[in-house]
Amino acid sequence: MKIYVKSGNFIIFLVILMEFYGKNEGATVTCEPKYEFLPCTSEPWGTLFLIVVYQYMVALGQKYISDGSNKFFSLIGPGIFGASLFHILSNFPTLFLVLQSGLSNNNGGSSTASSGMDMLTGSAVMSLTIIWPSVITFGSYDLADDDDVVTEQEPSFLTKLTAYGVTTDKATTYTARIMLMSLIPFIILQLPAIISSISITRVIILVTLIVVSSMYITYIMYQIFQPWIQNRRFEYVTKKFVKGKLQTLLSINGKPNVRLIREIFKGLDEDHDGKVSNAELKTFLLGIQLQADTATNDDFVENIMDQFDISGNESIEENEFVIILTKWLQEVEKPLSQNDYNPLTFLFKRNQEADREQRKALIPKKPRNAQSSILEFLGALSLILCGITMTVLVSSSFITNVVAFASYANVPSFLIPYFIIPCATNISRLLSTISSATQKTERATSLTFSRIYSGVAMSSMSTLTVFLLLVYIRDLPWDVSPQVFVVLIIGGGMAILTSIRTVYPLWMGYVVYLMYPISLLMLYLLTVTGA
Repeated sequence: MKIYVKSGNFIIFLVILMEFYGKNEGATVTCEPKYEFLPCTSEPWGTLFLIVVYQYMVALGQKYISDGSNKFFSLIGPGIFGASLFHILSNFPTLFLVLQSGLSNNNGGSSTASSGMDMLTGSAVMSLTIIWPSVITFGSYDLADDDDVVTEQEPSFLTKLTAYGVTTDKATTYTARIMLMSLIPFIILQLPAIISSISITRVIILVTLIVVSSMYITYIMYQIFQPWIQNRRFEYVTKKFVKGKLQTLLSINGKPNVRLIREIFKGLDEDHDGKVSNAELKTFLLGIQLQADTATNDDFVENIMDQFDISGNESIEENEFVIILTKWLQEVEKPLSQNDYNPLTFLFKRNQEADREQRKALIPKKPRNAQSSILEFLGALSLILCGITMTVLVSSSFITNVVAFASYANVPSFLIPYFIIPCATNISRLLSTISSATQKTERATSLTFSRIYSGVAMSSMSTLTVFLLLVYIRDLPWDVSPQVFVVLIIGGGMAILTSIRTVYPLWMGYVVYLMYPISLLMLYLLTVTGA
């Protein structure tokens, strides 16, 4: 709630600043404010400022809608909502901006209509070339699968490029193949660039519209009757993949993380003498046995001290701490551990019980408190309505200022809707992705990739349906073949790659980052130079 209050205060500040700016320009510039309260300007720098403000408001609206729809999804679980409305709400800002640009009459509707395809292209490409590689760069871990303890020395960056990376499960490749199938309409839309006929182009657009809408409906029905994709998304939304306390001491392969254990030792060594005393050890034991049924008494600490003190000097040195804690971590994973003085055994059992209780809590069931349940639903609904309202109010002014600034600055018309608007609608997704990737587990990576693939598939099909419907009904000129080609090349290449691989080394993440500026160059060459 504090986050939303801070965001609201910042919006009020922006509105005051915008009104102040509008009054300063009012003496020399005549323009018509949208809804009688949104400021306007005809100056390039003023237009750029308004674009930044509206971009922030669209991004905030996207966050509200995303938080609200995720809350709804976590409350009701997989079902019709998760298969249909959930995806529409997640993509609502982009859908509405495309609709707004297609209904605009600026420049005969041509440039603003093409802005809709620019937004679709920019959003899909950004998801696959910015958000996707961020999972690898922020979530990479040692790919070695040997049984030895994790090495203590931090490897060099060059070594990490090949030795580090992420892995996914097999089901993740299935969602990538669904994303690949969603690109079929883009293949059909390459025909207008080959056949230069207005009448045939309209037929192609109609055929593609029927194909993409049919695929969209079929995919929704598939998720209802085969909800494995929804189940993975539900697991992602409810954060079931987040590691417990004990797991943080293990590497991705379940091996003791020596570097982290040494950091724990340094934290316990309060006087920095390279040794841990009885009092410091008791602090550690109290920490890992928090809320234990049996108090950590002096006898228990003494017995633990005897295990750690291999040298017999009545203190624990760093190497002794690493050896014993490593031994404990290895023991707790065995079905029967006979060490009565291994506090991690107790913690491990408690974590297992907590995990079971957490899984039970996440299973959708009838609420015990109807009033509390209603309040949660109303809270989710209010977030969604707030986000939708913000998007609807600022979208028209956002599009108008984007087109105006492109004209003032004499920059390619595709650049701002291709970059600025997708940034606004994808910033919350990027932050959420990075947060999930930092768990550094195969499950977290798999669920995050699945979310990206299904999101790109659903977003592409729904946005393309709206765009083609506008083009066909309004008989808008078809001048978006370059954008369609870029989606096909970038999306097709990534879909093929991810549908056949389950291991992604770190270097691959940095290479995919380079695909974003390459896509910009491709679009520039195809639209501006006519290459």
